[in-house]
Amino acid sequence: MDVVPGEEMRTLAIEEARAFYDRFGSKQDRQSFYEVPALDALVAHAALPEARSVFELGCGTGRFAETLLARHLPPDARYLGVDISSTMIALAARRLAPFASRARVQQVAGEPRFPAADGAFDRVISTYVLDLLPEPAIREVLCEARRVLAPGGLLCVAGITHGSTATSRAVMGAWQWLFARKPAWLGGCRPLALEDSMSDEWEIHFRGALVAFGIASEVIVARAAPRTGGG
Repeated sequence: MDVVPGEEMRTLAIEEARAFYDRFGSKQDRQSFYEVPALDALVAHAALPEARSVFELGCGTGRFAETLLARHLPPDARYLGVDISSTMIALAARRLAPFASRARVQQVAGEPRFPAADGAFDRVISTYVLDLLPEPAIREVLCEARRVLAPGGLLCVAGITHGSTATSRAVMGAWQWLFARKPAWLGGCRPLALEDSMSDEWEIHFRGALVAFGIASEVIVARAAPRTGGG
């Protein structure tokens, strides 16, 4: 059976994803070989030196947060990272201990609402997380990101996507074929066109497609569009 790009396929349930990443633990950092170019592009376009508050959905082991706090964010910027995996939260807490005065991590149950007040953050970051979620959950995440972003704040996301070169099309086509049959083998991640999930409530300031070792990633930095009328 051929797999059509954009075809809706079964994603892992929250309990399945939590169990996978509890087992996966620090092995997640081995994925950096294809993530780094995308994360570098995100950093380059996220105006992080201007950020004073950052919320990260899916902090994982805390590797990216550590980089942001040590090298890119102002010394007074505060950080909150959440994850559904207790293993990941424990790893991230240890890694971010040197920044404990301004950074914390919190385990969440996977509910769509972020543990943050309206307008509390000027950056919402999520890397290689949305490609685990079904489309309705992606829409909920984007709605929550808009809610917790301060005026002028930026949404910064990255994830795997469909290939754009001969090699990446072959690699990502094989990835999607396998996902359709054994999503747990891939940690629940599937190639996703993030830009297609963005509604007209977002103004995209940067979109980049990068390929590393045949694996394609998409990076988007966007600002919430002004609301019109009484909405």
